[in-house]
Parts: sequence; structure tokens; C-alpha cells
Amino acid sequence: MNATALVNELYLSSVLDRTVINDQGQEVGKLWDLIMVPGEVFPEVSHLLVKDGKTVIAIPWREITLFTPFVISAAAPMERLLRQKYLPQDGDILLRRDILDKQIVDVDGAKVVRVNDLKLGNRRDLLCVFSVDIGFRGLLRRLGHERLGERIARMLSREIPHQEISWEFVQPLEANTSRLALTMARGQMADMHPADIASIISQLSHKHIQTVLISLDMETAGEAIHELEPELRSRVMSQLDSEQASDILEEMAPDEAADVLGDLPEEKAKELLDLMDEEEAEDIQELLVHEENTAGGLMNSEYLAVSETATVDETLAEIRRLAPEIEMVYYAYILDADEHPRGVVSLKELLTHPGETPVAEIMTTSLKTVRVESEPEEVLELIAKYNLIAVPVLDDEGKMAGIVTVDDTLELFLPYALRRRRYHHH
Repeated sequence: MNATALVNELYLSSVLDRTVINDQGQEVGKLWDLIMVPGEVFPEVSHLLVKDGKTVIAIPWREITLFTPFVISAAAPMERLLRQKYLPQDGDILLRRDILDKQIVDVDGAKVVRVNDLKLGNRRDLLCVFSVDIGFRGLLRRLGHERLGERIARMLSREIPHQEISWEFVQPLEANTSRLALTMARGQMADMHPADIASIISQLSHKHIQTVLISLDMETAGEAIHELEPELRSRVMSQLDSEQASDILEEMAPDEAADVLGDLPEEKAKELLDLMDEEEAEDIQELLVHEENTAGGLMNSEYLAVSETATVDETLAEIRRLAPEIEMVYYAYILDADEHPRGVVSLKELLTHPGETPVAEIMTTSLKTVRVESEPEEVLELIAKYNLIAVPVLDDEGKMAGIVTVDDTLELFLPYALRRRRYHHH
């Protein structure tokens, strides 16, 4: 095929249903769909599917001599063309059937969008799929109103934005199925905020949720699951296979894992705990004992503790060692030999004092604490009044049982929509 025969770039909507003729000018049928196969850089079109009445004919791309919005022609005698009946294969991906109007995930915008059109173009004499159009303009073009769209835009004196996502950011999640309903750039997915991933997950159908979670690392998957509303969260956890679910739970902070397990049916929760690493399972189990709406139910059993004799440098070294494991590194609690809290020191104070200073000299001793059975309101009052990031929780003997963080407290009081866990990733 000669390269001049192909318009440099055109939209799928402008060629669908156009008449296809052969070299003698006889009408073969209407362009019904295009078969897409993986290419070097962009997916390539291997065949045009042409429909004549009930019959669908497959014409290989190399036999096409003209491909424009006005005329599509194939260099082959009629009788041979009519013999090339299309035999559907399982893995075939058809542009109109499988991609157009389907939903894909726009990773940048953290939302599920609809494919309104596809941009095709010429690359080394092959017809490639360059990008998907998710914009308003693509929709107008599909509906045959692009000119109207341009007129409106002129009246409003501004361009209707072209919103296109290059194909390199669109990867089929389900390899080789004819349904490409969900696509995304995986590498980008990992950089998204878990709350955004959660909002994408909540827009997807069940069978896709698993595919998305499998493509994330366990920790991100755990955080995203924790961000979901409890009912959806339980449904997702029940659908995952147990091994996978327990691996994800192991990566979560114990209080978050306890939240998730607490919503599950008891047998399921027990099964998952049994599959988990023993120590982690024990931490979670301890948290599950507390009533849900108490400080004990909100608390996290992981916090930084140092002895009264520690210096600033030793405390910082301890923070550095434990930081990957612990969600809340802003405060280190100074405990005596019996685990009673003696004081607290903030990261800022540690960073602004000489390394050899004993922490006992710079710690704040008037600790604001709550009891395991305290009401959440009490925790919130302390946080608000003293501007704290976390409040220590003491057991009946006055020993340190855990801490309640500001975000876990706010989560109880803020409506779900406002909840974006500010402290997680900043």
C-alpha cells in the first residue's frame, strides 16, 4: 500500500460505516469494525471488517489502497473478497465493539472515563491506534456534531478542549480477552494516592476490582481497601482469594487491618488471621477485642517507645529503624521499666536539640492520655484542644496500650466524602 493513500491521522468515528469499494469501483459493503493487534509501539490494525447485509468480510490491511473518511478501497477482485469471511477468534480485540464507548481508567485524573473516539494514524505504512479520546469534542464528533461543536466554541470564544490519552498510557488489564473494558497505566497507578485508587475501585464492576488490586503492590492495595466504604470493603475482601487477602492485611497497619477484619463475617476473619504471620495476627487480635466506639477500638498498637535514659541521637536512630513499620513517627513516648508513660518528645524537638541531650530533659511530662474504654469524643477534645497528632491510650494499670491518631479520630466524625487521609503521604 502506498503511504500517500492514508490520511496522516483520522478518527475512528469518521470512517465507521463508510462504503468500501474494490479497485473496479464495485461496492463491497460498509466498514463495520477494525481488528487491533499489538504492535511495536502502538497497537496496529490487522484487518478491516466489512459488512454486506449479514456477511462480514475480513480484508487484510495490506490490501487497502485508500483509507480516508471519504473513500476506502481494497485492491482485490470481488469474488476473492467475498470468500474472506470473518471467523471470530476469542482473543480478537475489535475497536468499535471492545473499546469505543467502553470505560477506561484515566490515571492522571483519577477517574473512570468513557472512550468517545479513537485516533488512528499512519506509522511506517501501518495503521496504528495512537490515542483514545475521552473529551467532549470526541463525543460531539461521534454524534456527527463536531462542526456544531466548533460553532458553539467560537461563540463561547474558546476551544473545546481535546482530551486525549496516548495509547502508551492505556494497557489492557485483561490480557487477550475481547473485553478491554478497563485499562490503565500500571506504573502510574502505584503513584496515586490510595484515596484516589479507592474512588476508582468504587466505580468499577466486581470482576475488574480484583484485576486492579492484583496489579498494585500489597501495601498500596491495603491502603486503597482501607479507604473504601465498609460495605464495599467487606465485599472486596470476600472476593479476593484468602491467600491474597491475608497478604494484603499483613501489609496494613494493625489498626487498619482490625477495621477491615472487624467488618467481615467471623469465620472469614478467623480464616484470614490464621493465614497471617503470627505476630501480626496477634497485634490485630488484641485490637479486635475492644469495643468499636472506644479509644481502644480506635487505637493503633504500634508506636515509638524509648527508655528514660535514651539520648536524642539514640531516639532518632530508633525512629529511623522503626519508621518503615510505623504509621505515626511524629512522637516518641518515654516509658519507665513498667511501661508507664513518663513523657513524650516530638520529632521536631529531637531534631532541634544536640544529639547527646537525654530525652528526659526535653520531654513534655504533662501527658494528655485517655483510657482504653474512653469515648471517641474525649479523644477528639484532647486532639482539638492541645493540637495533638496522637493521644496515648492507657490500660487499667496505667500502662501504655497504644495511641489514637488524629486521622483515625477524624474519620469517625467526618462524613466519608470529606475524608482524605491527610497524614498518610505528606
